Amino acid sequence: MAKKQTYTEAMTELENIVAKLQNEEVEIDELKALITRSTELLNQCKKTLHETDEEIKKIIENLD
Repeated sequence: MAKKQTYTEAMTELENIVAKLQNEEVEIDELKALITRSTELLNQCKKTLHETDEEIKKIIENLD
């Protein structure tokens, strides 16, 4: 089973994809794959941020 990417690793991969799309001509087949992967990475990052936000809220609530 593959190791889950960290938030930082996912963001780095996403930044690399964006740079590739901005600086190179990408063939249509590769474009489709890059957009699909970008969507997966964005969803992963969004989920991580949401989970972290919820955890922080719980920690703060327990301080009271």
